[in-house]
Amino acid sequence: NQIFIPSACGGKGTCGYCKVKILEGGGPLLPTETPYLSEEEQAHSVRLSCQVKVKEDLVVEMPREYFLIKEYRVRIEEIDELTRSLRHLKMKILDPPEGITFTPGQYLQLQVPAYELSSQPEFRAYSLASDAGDQHSVELIITKVEGGIVSTYVHDHLKVGDELIARGPFGDFHLMDSDNDILLIATGSGLAPIRSILLQMVREGIDRKAMLFFGARVPEDLFYVEEMKEYERKLPDFTYIPVLSRAKPEDNWEGERGRVTDLIEKLIPDGSPVDVHLCGAPPMIKGCIALLDKKGIPATNIAYDKFE
Repeated sequence: NQIFIPSACGGKGTCGYCKVKILEGGGPLLPTETPYLSEEEQAHSVRLSCQVKVKEDLVVEMPREYFLIKEYRVRIEEIDELTRSLRHLKMKILDPPEGITFTPGQYLQLQVPAYELSSQPEFRAYSLASDAGDQHSVELIITKVEGGIVSTYVHDHLKVGDELIARGPFGDFHLMDSDNDILLIATGSGLAPIRSILLQMVREGIDRKAMLFFGARVPEDLFYVEEMKEYERKLPDFTYIPVLSRAKPEDNWEGERGRVTDLIEKLIPDGSPVDVHLCGAPPMIKGCIALLDKKGIPATNIAYDKFE
């Protein structure tokens, strides 16, 4: 019925994004769902829609914003190798003709066709890395995952000129609106929504003091370095600080060493009036939140997007 429910795992019951209320029908709550549902959600008939088998008529209640999500036909315009494991895609929206409207920080579900690793089309969630001011093209950063059906297709089979299906936008991660300083923290492809937020700040002339901590292992894992320096020139009070955890002496690395948590410890004073935006793998998110809590940064000042 062209109602697109969020999912990051392709219906495997492992991301917990596809929550809806099943008011009638649907059978009992399954053990696969309970790790992703609070006691309150369970008491109010919230289910993971991908785990509910349709064996009878259902009465389903879902958030109003789901009805605003659209399906897009896109054509691959550019494929760039950012690092050994990261690809940057630029895609032109062919249909619908009005293009897409999204908030920086949101994500798309990208669908690839059946091929040798899958007998049916598969989709995965990827954050938008592009300027929300451009409604007719979108950009994604995709990490190659070992055995990953969609990421393997993108890295090994996708070509410029190919057409795919995308759905969205999804998600409520965004730049918090306040007078506080801004702290952006990312690792790997978590830089995608942060890049979109930086493009928003340039376009809207947001001049709040801002820092970006970007964590990587070795210099070869850094990307968009020149672009980040360009944002430092365009934004009056923005600082980009990369940090490497495994730099070798022969790398001649003169920047920060360690992890992003080390930068928080070093550069963020206790009780700072700062809005923190975290994007990356769950262990990084968990470590940063624990340290920010220790420093007295309230949870209401912390937004995050976990890249499972």
